[in-house]
Amino acid sequence: MSNNPEKKGVSAIDFFCIGFGAIVGVGWAVSINGWMTSCGGPVPAGIGYIVALIMMVPIALCYCELVPMLPVAGGGMAFAYRAFNDKAAVLSGWAAFGAFVAIIPWEAIQITDVLGYLIPGLKSGDPLYEVMGSGIYLTTIIIGTICSLLLFALNMRGLAAAAFVQKILCFVLVGAAVIGAIASLVGGNAGNWQPIYDVSNPEIYGPGLKEVSHSSMMGGIFAILASAPFFLAGFETIPQGVEEAGGDISSVGKTVVLSVSLACIFYAILLFCFGFAWPWQEFAGMERPAAATMFKFLFPGGAGLFLYWLITIGAIAGLFTTWNGFFMASANLLMAMSRGRVMPAIFAKQNKNGIPVPGLVVCLILSLVGPFLGANMIDSITCFSAAAFVLSWALTCWSLIMLRKKEPNLNRPYKIPGGLAMAGFAAIVATVVLICMFIPASPFYVGAQAVKMFIGWLVIGLILYLASSGQRKGMSQEELKHGVFAVLDEK
Repeated sequence: MSNNPEKKGVSAIDFFCIGFGAIVGVGWAVSINGWMTSCGGPVPAGIGYIVALIMMVPIALCYCELVPMLPVAGGGMAFAYRAFNDKAAVLSGWAAFGAFVAIIPWEAIQITDVLGYLIPGLKSGDPLYEVMGSGIYLTTIIIGTICSLLLFALNMRGLAAAAFVQKILCFVLVGAAVIGAIASLVGGNAGNWQPIYDVSNPEIYGPGLKEVSHSSMMGGIFAILASAPFFLAGFETIPQGVEEAGGDISSVGKTVVLSVSLACIFYAILLFCFGFAWPWQEFAGMERPAAATMFKFLFPGGAGLFLYWLITIGAIAGLFTTWNGFFMASANLLMAMSRGRVMPAIFAKQNKNGIPVPGLVVCLILSLVGPFLGANMIDSITCFSAAAFVLSWALTCWSLIMLRKKEPNLNRPYKIPGGLAMAGFAAIVATVVLICMFIPASPFYVGAQAVKMFIGWLVIGLILYLASSGQRKGMSQEELKHGVFAVLDEK
């Protein structure tokens, strides 16, 4: 590994744009009305993201210490390998990989869905077939396929090229969102927040939105935690690319906390602002992207049309920032798992430019699947991914605690404030939230479909882990760990 910025050209600001862009993505434009309905209004949803901030910052701080301490691809998988063993590593890594690759087809679904609303006739005629009531059209399959191939080609050029594009798109999506928030405050009023909490209107729950499992505003606030991990998980793209970092490695770790914190605040502000702009229960029923559609009603005429297209362009830019970020991160994570032989060794291969081509091919295949699934799969994919992320995060926090005790002399360019107490708080919170995600009576509950997907994904991971046992045979734990951390010896 090299920390030479001239060689790698990936700076802390690049990593921030990768992480923040992957976090914010398209959710603020196309899913914000879904957040309102699932939480009972924009106010409990906005407060929910502040609560998510309290949960997420300690977890991000654990990454902030671990990333510069062990700057290798794999993130939580690598940390669990060092702290525990290959079994903990495959559980953390496979959960994170499932969460990563769920986002890739999710973005492919979103681009076809959003463009289907924007381009007249794109979804005209009879669909080829339906999935959960959502029609699948040949034109949307073609668009999703082209976009997937373009992202594959971009990531084949390496992280530096992907980071450059990410930076431009990140500025576009943030600029559009900020202008939209200001316009909402100008044209709206606080009466649009009313009722502050309400889950009694079944008409605002369209197909693909899971039914709520709460009956109080406090339950609505906590309900956002069923999906928030999915919409905040983009910071995971930072540790996956850390091997190509240049300059001060501790600065790269700090971008994890910065990107998570700003994303939570960003989401909360937009929920309050867009809920302020228009009666939220009417907003909830608007066609996607709802944040853009709302402005055509708020400002009839040229101003509303301008804001509609501005928000739409920002949404599409955000969609590609997340899609691009997780394309790269998924391939690197699969490569890291293969280095430790918890996955077949073929995925550890890199070309002469250090690009994990087999992993990128897997990501391309999964991305191509997205347009064939349809928009009504989005909620189940979101909740499955959220649960998988929380499992990986919990293991990462416990890994930091173990490494503090097991290897106290490891070089730590950054130490989290509060030390073991902060890490313990993060580990306990993540573990409790994970458990609650699988309890039907809990406001965190992810839904029966997501639970089935989660269990099925773990079974697939176990099968692949067992299939790789022959490659681990005859190798000690130290030899296997060396495969994951060999790049540290090259410094």
